Order: sequence, then C-alpha cells, then structure tokens
Amino acid sequence: MTIETILVLNAGSSSIKFQLFKGEESVLSGQIDGLGASAWVKGKSAEGATIMDRALSEEEAQNHNTALQVILALLKEFDPNLEVDAIGHRVVHGSSKYSAPVLVTEEVAAELETFNPLAPLHNPHNLAGIAGSKAAFPGKPNVACFDTAFHRTQEFKNEAYAIPTKYYDEGIRRYGMHGQSFHFIAEELHNVAPEVADGKVVVAHLGNGASMCAIENGKSVTTTMGFTPVDGLAMGTRSGLIDPGVIFYLMEEKGMSVKEVANLLNKESGMKGLSGISQDMRDLENSDSPDAKRALDYYDNRIKRELGALVAVMGGLDAIVFTGGIGENSSQTRAGVCKGLEFLGVEIDEEANKARAKEAITISKASSKVKVMAIPTNEEAMIARQTRAICES
Repeated sequence: MTIETILVLNAGSSSIKFQLFKGEESVLSGQIDGLGASAWVKGKSAEGATIMDRALSEEEAQNHNTALQVILALLKEFDPNLEVDAIGHRVVHGSSKYSAPVLVTEEVAAELETFNPLAPLHNPHNLAGIAGSKAAFPGKPNVACFDTAFHRTQEFKNEAYAIPTKYYDEGIRRYGMHGQSFHFIAEELHNVAPEVADGKVVVAHLGNGASMCAIENGKSVTTTMGFTPVDGLAMGTRSGLIDPGVIFYLMEEKGMSVKEVANLLNKESGMKGLSGISQDMRDLENSDSPDAKRALDYYDNRIKRELGALVAVMGGLDAIVFTGGIGENSSQTRAGVCKGLEFLGVEIDEEANKARAKEAITISKASSKVKVMAIPTNEEAMIARQTRAICES
C-alpha cells in the first residue's frame, strides 16, 4: 500500500493541531484553539498563505468531532480534489504495551481507553481525535503514535520505582513523554550535527509541558517524566517533581480531595503557581515582579538539577539540545540553564544565543567541549513518517 498524503492530528483538551503532508513535505498546517468556548481556526500553506483565519460558530466549537468538520472544510478549500490516504495521531500514553506506533482497530481503540487514567489531560482527547477522523474519513487507516514509545529502550533501573515489583509488573513505572519530539531531534542530529548524533546527548524539550531525555546512540536512556506528565521539571501549570508527603499532607491536614490535589498539581502549580502572574514564559520574562524573577530562577535551577542527573547516568556529555517553544525561542532560559556549567565543558557564545531558533543553531563557542544547540522540533513530521511506515508495511 503506497501512502502519499497523510493528515496528522494532535488533539489536546481544547485544541487540535494539524498538518497535511504530501510525501515528506508539509503543505498545510494550522490549529483550532478554544474548543468548548470561544474557538478560532487558523490554517496556512507551506508558503505562508492564509487559507483560513476565523472564529468558529457555537455549533462548530462544541467538541472535537464538530471541529474536525471545520478542518475538513479547510482541506477542501486548500485542495478541492484532495484525497487523504491515512491519518496519524499523537497519543500521549501507550502504557507498557506499545513500544511502537500501531494501526488503530476497534480492539486497539478499546484498549487505549483503558490507558486514560495514565494521562487524563491528554489521552481522552487524543482518542476523540481518532474517533472523529474515523467518522470523517471512513475506511482510511488511522495510526496511533505514542509519546511514551521512544522511552521503552530504558533499562529496569531507570524505569522502575522502588516499590514492590508487583506494581511494576502491573504497569506502574517511569514511562516518560515527549517521545515524538525526542525521536525527531535524535534523527535530526544526523543532519545538523553528525559528530555528536551517536554520542551522549541531553535534549531539553521546554514548552508549557516540559521534560528532558538522556539519549545515547540515538536511544532513550532515561528521562525526567515518570508515570504521568506531572513528574520532573516545573512546567507552565504542572508542579513537576514533588515529595509524595506533600500530597498526603494536603489531603490529611487541608482536607483536599484527590480531584482537588490533581487540579492543584496539574493546573494551578508550576510557573503559574510560583509567580502568581502567568504560566506564559514570555509574560514572566517581560515582568519586573520579584515573584516572576524568583519563578524563572526556580525553572532554570530545576533544569540544571535534572541535567546533572542525566549526565551522571550516561557517564558523560557530548551535547545539549534545547527544543520546544521555550527551548527554541527563549535565549534567557538557555543562558540561565547553561550559566555555571563550565565545569562540564560548556561555553556559551552570548551573541549566537540571542538568535531565535527558526532552524538549527549552535550557541556554544568553538572551544566548548560540549556542543550546545537549539533545534526546532517537528513532532508532526515524525508522526507522518511513522504513519507511512506502518501503513506501507
């Protein structure tokens, strides 16, 4: 089966990002934001021409199924004769079962629903995107590409929690996320920095959600996220690493329910909670508030602590790669993280670091023992590649 045209859907709680690929080339991209409220759709061609830019009606903005109809209309406007051969979907959690993309059958879809508790803010919406695309493109193959799959190369010592192993066998383990992004960067390094592509690399995917991965010979060794996307670094609204005793205290002494604690750690913490201002890094970097500065210092420090752990596990470091919305665009974050890492052999070129990473850039000095780069990620391109491989095989 030859697959030429692939639609990639990345469905979030109130959004759907999409890209249309013909072969390896992205010809159309866009997103719908604000589903369930004041939703808006934007779509543009590869040349930057606006195809659609408007508010959704109340009926269109009801849910993912109605929003997909808007995307269909945009596709028809872009190319009235368009035929989509396959649809690739980002699915955050594949549990311990799925270490590779999978064609979504009725049985697979039912099984994926059982993983919803592992990523309650993501998986249900990912599955809604699959259900919607099956209705919109009857008979076309749908492929689930898992964020957790890239990390299934981890050894037990990096994957297990120190609790009775029966729970590990039941699936309570460190899964890691952002696998599509890490996988893309691991492959992209062969093109932009082949001298370190098979070495010891730490990739920092920094966005509203954030995690880091130690990659050696192109494979995940260990990562900062664990059983769910709450673990690890401080994020936009997520706490990151926290002593479980804090949770016990909140429930026993403050009378908070499980749902209330989950809401606190997922939606009210992180940079939003620390600063009391915003979850948006741009707002904090432009603020004169001492609370904003304190939150930014915390953010950089948590990344440094995790970086040290990842380097120790690999036993060395050849390169650091920043990616994701913050990693690609925030020179302040990159400088803050790298400050004080001279003992590792990191020397930053301050002028080079000021650039926005619209394409791969090196921000370390030529004399630096550790290469430091900012590389734009493309999770949708990785999903398209995986979808084509599954369908053609």
